[in-house]
Amino acid sequence: MTLTDIYKGSPRNYVSVDCVIFGYEDYELKLLLFQREIEPEKGGWSLLGGFCGEDESLENAAARVLDKTTGLTDIFMDQVQAFSSVDRDPGGRVISIVFYALIPIFQQNKEKVNRKGAKWFPVNDLPELIFDHSEMVENAMKKLQLRASYHLVGRELLTEQFTLMQLRSLYEAIFQKELDPGNFRKKVLSLKLLERLNKKNTTESKKGAYLYKFVSEPEKSNERILKVNISL
Repeated sequence: MTLTDIYKGSPRNYVSVDCVIFGYEDYELKLLLFQREIEPEKGGWSLLGGFCGEDESLENAAARVLDKTTGLTDIFMDQVQAFSSVDRDPGGRVISIVFYALIPIFQQNKEKVNRKGAKWFPVNDLPELIFDHSEMVENAMKKLQLRASYHLVGRELLTEQFTLMQLRSLYEAIFQKELDPGNFRKKVLSLKLLERLNKKNTTESKKGAYLYKFVSEPEKSNERILKVNISL
């Protein structure tokens, strides 16, 4: 038996990517969803996704979906896991590889988002999702929380300049719990990944709060030492 015969006799499955697209806005971590346009589950809320082309990698397929939906390229994206239950998609035998992405909402192409019929939902107030997409979101949240424990993820989600309170609020949205302001400030500043600017944001208090920005090239030794203690 030749290699060609082996391939011809093997089952053929569809391979797709689903993108769990996170954004941060109005002190809330949000998820981008759209209403499915075809049966089965037509009209149900769904993650953004599509089939992987014959001439592209899984990463390129996910990047294509993100660009087509949000108009953004070169954004942070990480693979979560594969979902391969035989009956996960009533339409056929589809193996889906899930990626999560961190999107600066203020930079999105609103025309593309609206054209797709997509909508941002707070992660703690999501509609019912089709198929196994709720499990995909749950596992992506765990992956994001793990990353946020070792990296300052504000670089991907906040504006270029921000206060420590805004950074802490982002972390509280990610971990869905309050963090001690003093301990968070001490921990974050000890990493020496932020540069304090000589200007303040006066919208948070009369006294004002100093603005910070990320250093251009963080030291490699500091890239994995955040380990935020969320019990603080």
